[in-house]
Amino acid sequence: TYGVIVYQEQVMRIAQVLAGFTLAEADVMRKAMGKKDAELIAAQIETFITRAVERGVERRTASEIAEQIETFGRYGFNRAHSVAYALLSYQTAWLKVHHPAEFMAALLSSVVDKTDDVVKYIAECREMARHVPGHDDGIQVLPPDVNESGWKFTPVGDTTIRFGMGACRGVGEGAVRSILDARAEGGAFESLFDLATRVDLKAVGKRALEALIAAGACDSFGHRSQLMAGLEQAVGEAQLRQADAESGQGSLFDVGGEAPVREAPSLPDVPQWPEAERLAREKEVLGFFISGHPLEKFSDEMALFGGVTSATLPEHRDRNVELPCVVTAVSRQISKRNGQEWGRITVEDFHGTATVLAFGEVWERHRDVLEQDAAVLVRGQVSGRDRDEEDPPIFLDEAMPLAAVREAGSIGLEIRLSRGEPVERIAAATAVLKGNPGPAPFYVTLDNGSVHGGNGSGGGRSGTRRFRSRSLTVQPSPDLMSELKELFGSDRVRLVRTEG
Repeated sequence: TYGVIVYQEQVMRIAQVLAGFTLAEADVMRKAMGKKDAELIAAQIETFITRAVERGVERRTASEIAEQIETFGRYGFNRAHSVAYALLSYQTAWLKVHHPAEFMAALLSSVVDKTDDVVKYIAECREMARHVPGHDDGIQVLPPDVNESGWKFTPVGDTTIRFGMGACRGVGEGAVRSILDARAEGGAFESLFDLATRVDLKAVGKRALEALIAAGACDSFGHRSQLMAGLEQAVGEAQLRQADAESGQGSLFDVGGEAPVREAPSLPDVPQWPEAERLAREKEVLGFFISGHPLEKFSDEMALFGGVTSATLPEHRDRNVELPCVVTAVSRQISKRNGQEWGRITVEDFHGTATVLAFGEVWERHRDVLEQDAAVLVRGQVSGRDRDEEDPPIFLDEAMPLAAVREAGSIGLEIRLSRGEPVERIAAATAVLKGNPGPAPFYVTLDNGSVHGGNGSGGGRSGTRRFRSRSLTVQPSPDLMSELKELFGSDRVRLVRTEG
């Protein structure tokens, strides 16, 4: 392996040849590395250096080799494991590139009972566009559907995965089996009543149907509030028909002819659930958001403040971070030390969940902001405590609603102008900007034509200069952005972070 330590067996051989270890002694060193036992490794390394020097190896050389052994011990495996992992890594990489929907469906199915992992892998599906050729929009993970889903996650196209019905809380294996059997026998379900009529209602009870509706599995039949409102009548009529069929009893007036066909119940005309309620019910059943996310309407804020995610927090220990997220749980605690209230807040972004801890005055100031389902921008320091190594919480310094970030002046509006910009266009833009006063700073970046582009950080690259208006601040609403993009083009109008 060209002088690079790849396998634990090589460490054993090095110890045997250079330091005179017996194979039994060398195996002790191997076990220390396998268990990641820092104290035992340090003792073995010291013994290795001493005995290697005694056998004529220069101390500097022995120390350098010992350092390599110690570094290797943090991640090294034996040869059998290493080769097996390498082969599996190659195979899974090949599957991910050539059969991404099937691969990700299998991966999601393997962790269906672990919410954080499912969220992480759904985020990975979105990110597939960046590193899987031919999948510019990533892999779309759709809500469950009674006409397409199976028990687990199911690929239903080259770039589409259906959520498994078995992942819905309150929907057991017997219920899913009844739905799949009825679908196989009679084809796709055409309505909620058709579904209730054809499945075994002893296996697919009302609770299971409510869970399927909340999860979006019946969306092809109508909107969810309508389906939920009409469920009682649909199930009641289906039960009557199934009872009649089982008893073999026709209508009272069925004499010498066919019984009249009872009319199928229609769905009531009721308003749709607001998006927040729809997503909250969906999360209650599935454990996470699937048909949408409360953060999606803050895509601009996510792009500007989302450099750190819940998944990358362990990489930022002891550092101050900003995390755009949605509050999914709030637990009010009482300190045993001083009797003061403090908060443990669970938050979620597109990559998973994280914990935020708020104490003292910080909790007093922000507890009204940190409410269930609130979309917020959290600022604070990531814990550096050893016990928090794998899942470090954020110690809160500040939190503000994401909807208020633009109002706080944390986001500015930038327009990039080229040389020779038409005067009429400048005048039209000025009028639009003055008609939308607000708290956001307004920047103009001038491109003198030698290069195109800029980093938006104040100085700009060679060939560009950026200016901040002293007299004009604006409200960077979607309508304003749309008007300006119509004037200048979408690539020349953008939101930027406010300069300090």
